[in-house]
Parts: sequence; structure tokens; C-alpha cells
Amino acid sequence: MSSGKVIVYGGKGALGSAILEFFKKNGYTVLNIDLSANDQADSNILVDGNKNWTEQEQSILEQTASSLQGSQVDGVFCVAGGWAGGSASSKDFVKNADLMIKQSVWSSAIAAKLATTHLKPGGLLQLTGAAAAMGPTPSMIGYGMAKAAVHHLTSSLAAKDSGLPDNSAVLTIMPVTLDTPMNRKWMPNADHSSWTPLSFISEHLLKWTTETSSRPSSGALLKITTENGTSTITPQ
Repeated sequence: MSSGKVIVYGGKGALGSAILEFFKKNGYTVLNIDLSANDQADSNILVDGNKNWTEQEQSILEQTASSLQGSQVDGVFCVAGGWAGGSASSKDFVKNADLMIKQSVWSSAIAAKLATTHLKPGGLLQLTGAAAAMGPTPSMIGYGMAKAAVHHLTSSLAAKDSGLPDNSAVLTIMPVTLDTPMNRKWMPNADHSSWTPLSFISEHLLKWTTETSSRPSSGALLKITTENGTSTITPQ
């Protein structure tokens, strides 16, 4: 018997795959939304990266409704995203800003829309921000713009009349550095004891899904840091 159902938006990436597999291990039915399928998911909704925002929304909403067949989910976790740098004088400034907005803002807004339709009362919507975007990001302006928009979306969704189900919560995680294969590839000599394990985030998402009293306040921006192998969550 399934423990429940969750949606992982970005469930093919490193963090998304870890979350998906952890919830599967704990008896959940998991629906993946991404540019490519995750074989571990119970069902996959593929995003066409060539479509515009509203076209992606329509396609994802239709496929999700067809997959869920009227059932509701316990959590919607949006960990889609990416990184690109650049100051205002960079050749690819606007190009990279456009990419960051597509990867972080489009996905977060569509995840919020999914939550208004398919999340159970008392359910959990999780988005992904960035601690760096709490202040100026001159060397990665597009990234900062996109993540600041996610932070604003979070506070708006936590407010009255946002459209989210009754007693639900929206939380945005802001990990400083995740321990992913790609990060290890590009930063092999870094201090890995200061990187946050993917399991730490997966475990907390499960706890916040099943134990509503353990959740931080809805609308919280949660900075996640790791020092000497010990990870800490600090609401901002």
C-alpha cells in the first residue's frame, strides 16, 4: 500500500533523483516532471523545452491531471533549476538571464499552479531559492534575479488568498553547496565536508511532509549550510 503521492519537478537532476528515490523507498508513489524521464518514477511527465511558458504549463497540467486521475498529492517539490553567471557587461548577460528565468521561475510558478489543483489540504509545496539572492549578485545577475523572484513567489504564496489549499505550507530551500557528482567533477579539491548531502534534504522533505508540526513557518526561506560534515537549516 502506498504511503502517499508526491510530485518532483526536476526529478531527473541530482537532487531531484535523490528525493524521488528516497520517497519511493519510503513507500510513496512519485510523479516526475522533467525534460527527460527518470526510470525510478511511477510516471513521467516530459517537458518540451522548446515551448513557451504558457504552452509548458498547459501541457504539464493536462498530463498531470491524466496521470493522477483525480487523486491528490501530499507534496509538490520543485528542484528544477541551474546556474549561469554574468554581469551586465557580459556578452551573454541577457541570454543567461533568460535561461535562469526559464529554469527557476517558470518551473516554480507551474509547480505552484499544480499545488493549487492537486495538493491535499495540509500538504507541502517546496521551491528552491538561493541564499546569494538575498543580496546583490553582480557577477551572476540573471541567476540572482530569478532566485529573488522565487523568494517573492514564496512569500506571496504563504499569504492569505494565495490560492494554495487550506493549511498547506510553502517552504523554499536555499542550499549553499550541494554534494552532487557534477560539483565534485568541477571542484575536486574543494572542502567536501562543507557540502550538504542530498540525503539531508530528502530526509527533511519527508519529515515536513508527514509531520506538519515539524515544519518551519509557511513562507520561510531556509538557508542550508554544512560545516565539518554537520548540516544546519536556518530560516532567513
